Amino acid sequence: MGGNSGQPGIHTCKSLAEDGPFGSVEPPKRSTGSLVLHSMAMFGREFCYAVEAAYVTPVLLSVGLPKRLYSVVWLLSPILGFLLQPVVGSASDHCRARWGRRRPYILTLGIMMLLGMALYLNGDTVTSALIADPRSKLIWAIAITMIGVVLFDFAADFIDGPIKAYLFDVCSHQDKERGLHYHALFTGLGGALGYILGATDWAHLKLGRMLGTEFQVMFFFSALVLTLSFIIHLCSIPEAPLRDVAKDIPPQQGPQDLPLSLDKMYEYGSIEKVKNGYINPEMALQGEKNKNAAEQTRRTMTLKSLLRALVSMPSHYRYLCISHLIGWTAFLSNMLFFTDFMGQIVYHGDPYSAHNSTEFLIYQRGVEVGCWGLCINSMFSSLYSYFQKFLVSYVGLKGLYFTGYLLFGLGTGFIGLFPNVYSTLVLCASFGVMSSTLYTVPFNLIAEYHREEQKQRQQAPGGDLDSRGRGQGLDCAALTCMVQLAQILVGGGLGFLVNIAGSVVVVVITASAVALIGCCFVVLFVRYVD
Repeated sequence: MGGNSGQPGIHTCKSLAEDGPFGSVEPPKRSTGSLVLHSMAMFGREFCYAVEAAYVTPVLLSVGLPKRLYSVVWLLSPILGFLLQPVVGSASDHCRARWGRRRPYILTLGIMMLLGMALYLNGDTVTSALIADPRSKLIWAIAITMIGVVLFDFAADFIDGPIKAYLFDVCSHQDKERGLHYHALFTGLGGALGYILGATDWAHLKLGRMLGTEFQVMFFFSALVLTLSFIIHLCSIPEAPLRDVAKDIPPQQGPQDLPLSLDKMYEYGSIEKVKNGYINPEMALQGEKNKNAAEQTRRTMTLKSLLRALVSMPSHYRYLCISHLIGWTAFLSNMLFFTDFMGQIVYHGDPYSAHNSTEFLIYQRGVEVGCWGLCINSMFSSLYSYFQKFLVSYVGLKGLYFTGYLLFGLGTGFIGLFPNVYSTLVLCASFGVMSSTLYTVPFNLIAEYHREEQKQRQQAPGGDLDSRGRGQGLDCAALTCMVQLAQILVGGGLGFLVNIAGSVVVVVITASAVALIGCCFVVLFVRYVD
């Protein structure tokens, strides 16, 4: 979090709902409407994710991408995200932009998502219009499409951390829990609408003929939804900038005569300790004790030091990251291959047959039904997110975490062992439970950990410096890094397993086994705050 900086005199950085030398107070209660508007970013993000899931493979095939480059497309984005996520998360903890700490990063990443979609959905059309030479056109179309896919995936994966940190900064503890539930709710709704949009046959509709191709229709709706969602999100809840208090204090003033007229520095997120019109000098000097160490932490926040900070983080944070990695590895293993599993195993189609053959048409039908299964997953994720806030009072975060992993592990195991169209579609609901769990419970635990640390610092102002140097942005980024690491593991390992087994059934069985291992891990190792 924003700590104290090291200059002569009182030099400290303050922000909304942020701890500092003067302590902190709970941010005001947020209305349901504000939290819903804040959740629109997740709606737009997941809507575009669903469109990408439905169309990225057809797009890559249509531009003639060589098979040897597929792994580059799928692995480059998560590798970049895994390496850079903690750096940006920490940078946002100390960002002093007038617009706030998180929103500049969210806006930048949203623009990158929009640009990535424009490139991968329109790259082939643009190159065909500008380049006449067939060979040059092919090279440029492949290059632009690859850049678009990598840019979109990178930004869409990256943006989750700043969005969660923004929520944590401006909400009280109770509102953080409510906000996370609304995030998961709108994530499911956005995914469901995105899959429905992708499953619609736009070629036979007037709008599809007017815009040109299905890819242009997808870009039109995706750009519209993403732009509106992020405008609403960024205007939903005010975010105060990180303030450098020392810059507002004349050099000749000492801590004993700080006037009350400086009270604008202490907007909500700080406690004004004043008496007879002046700030208590003892409280002011308390922040002076640790300023040099905190300033040094900010100056040396490089990738190497961040990795060292992640490795040396408290054990309960590390175990939470490992459980998140296990969960996302299981979830992505199933989701990335699910439509292929439906086409090959459930429908007994053949993707390698001639495109006019019965086997290939059967495979395509299975893929279409698989898309509807993913739509069921998104809808049930949204529904479960709504009821999750009522369930947590009965079973707690531990019960929710365990239940999500258990239902997903049993559901995928049953699908893999007994593939059937109707039972598979019904069991897609278990995917929704897992999705909602991954989007809410780990971040709820991060909020619990930070709340506990904040109470400890209030009781012992000269507390642990390490916890001051590590902010909510970095911790959210560390969790989100586990998603990228899971993508790397899935992208690099499951293709190898499928080649050895000769069937995509091994993917679903692997997802089930990993999820059941995760059940044991979240019970035995993850720490839950009483």
